[in-house]
Amino acid sequence: MTPGDRKRYRIAVVGAGAIAGGRHMPAVRAHADRVEVVSVVDVDGGRAAAFAAEWGVGRSGTDLAAALAADRPDLVIVCTPPASHRDAVLECLAAGAWVWCEKPPALSLAEYDEMAASERAGGPYVGYVFQHRFGSAARALRRQIADGALGRPLVGVCHTLWYRDDAYYTAPWRGTWASEGGGPTMGHGIHQMDLMLSLLGDWREVRAMMGTLARDVETEDVSVAAVGFESGALVSVVNSVLSPRQESYLRFDFSDATVELSHLYGYDNADWTWTPREGVGEERARSWRPASDVPSSHAAQLGAFLDAMDSGVRPPASGDDGRRSMELITGLYRSAVTGRPVLRSELGPGSPFYERLDGGRRRESDTPARDETEVAR
Repeated sequence: MTPGDRKRYRIAVVGAGAIAGGRHMPAVRAHADRVEVVSVVDVDGGRAAAFAAEWGVGRSGTDLAAALAADRPDLVIVCTPPASHRDAVLECLAAGAWVWCEKPPALSLAEYDEMAASERAGGPYVGYVFQHRFGSAARALRRQIADGALGRPLVGVCHTLWYRDDAYYTAPWRGTWASEGGGPTMGHGIHQMDLMLSLLGDWREVRAMMGTLARDVETEDVSVAAVGFESGALVSVVNSVLSPRQESYLRFDFSDATVELSHLYGYDNADWTWTPREGVGEERARSWRPASDVPSSHAAQLGAFLDAMDSGVRPPASGDDGRRSMELITGLYRSAVTGRPVLRSELGPGSPFYERLDGGRRRESDTPARDETEVAR
């Protein structure tokens, strides 16, 4: 399909908060030849109206069903707090609209699977915002790993070291299992963990600890984990909102090179380094740098999502591909709560952690993983 043949899609935005105005609307404007925002919906009608006036959107309101019926959007961007993702996604899919939903995708694997079950072959599909996959450096590294250009993946680091003060948690939906689903593991580190998974592939086992050390919240404010991958690689994962010097840091040691990324909320090529092993030729090492420089961004991912809509295929970061991050988070919480290693193969229906990421604040017994008998924590 040539650019001139592309369909122009009608978009509705659900949730008129900071992420919608700060990230999604600039992304939409970057693809103004392909999309048009026709309505905005928010539980606060005044906020929806102000958003519509700021961004030149023709219709605003508080009723998603009314917007779906009146405006018939092709794509709905969901920017609401996590507890409302499921209902909004299901309503949009039932109306025949594709959905691009902010992270975290859902409050549990059970909710994620319910949304996936409402998709139809050829669309509409629901995809999730994991924009760090889509920068040029990540794309280049993903190809190099697939081709074996750097050798085998061996050791990794995936650290989200951010800082959120007490005032951050005055929003009533933050810091609770019921409304946010989890702490920094769920709401902050999910971006770096998704990037890691998109590069290294399927994980096999996780061993984790978490604590609530400094914030007056129900969830954790820090977690640490060791993750084993099907490839054999071992990765250290830390998620924190207690780190005054903030950094998002990923490091991957392959048999022929070390690749590092240091940034905060987004990167370009300058934030990545490829360091060859001694003995690797300079010409080979130079070939690893990406030829183009596309920053990670909502705009980059939206472009890939629209391409999928054009072709009627599943977008990246959806379905089984989008589920991997939720699986790892579920396994991490389950390990931290139970004090046991958790295998990815254990995370199906039947465990309380499938339904709720804290397992309903219950501790599983020390019997083998296939036995889901619980005792009170």
